[in-house]
Amino acid sequence: MLIRVVRMTFVEEKVPVFLEIFKASREKIGSFPGCRSVELLQDYHLPHVYSTYSLWDSDEALNNYRKSELFGSVWKPTKALFSEPAQAFSFKPAQV
Repeated sequence: MLIRVVRMTFVEEKVPVFLEIFKASREKIGSFPGCRSVELLQDYHLPHVYSTYSLWDSDEALNNYRKSELFGSVWKPTKALFSEPAQAFSFKPAQV
């Protein structure tokens, strides 16, 4: 399993545009092959900062999504709303 967190900082006035993009695409992303779930988180102290938290079957499944037409149709308009570059992190459950 792969856990993907993408932190995005938006121009404050553009947040409503992003939320519409996310609402329109969340179900499509969540039903993409290999995606188990996708959630949206808002920074507690910085209301214009959001993160997506998604669970993927594998790195391959995530990369297939990132190469897809769906990703391009979501990422390009989302990226245009940023006030600074996004940060992406991939995790796996720790074995302790």
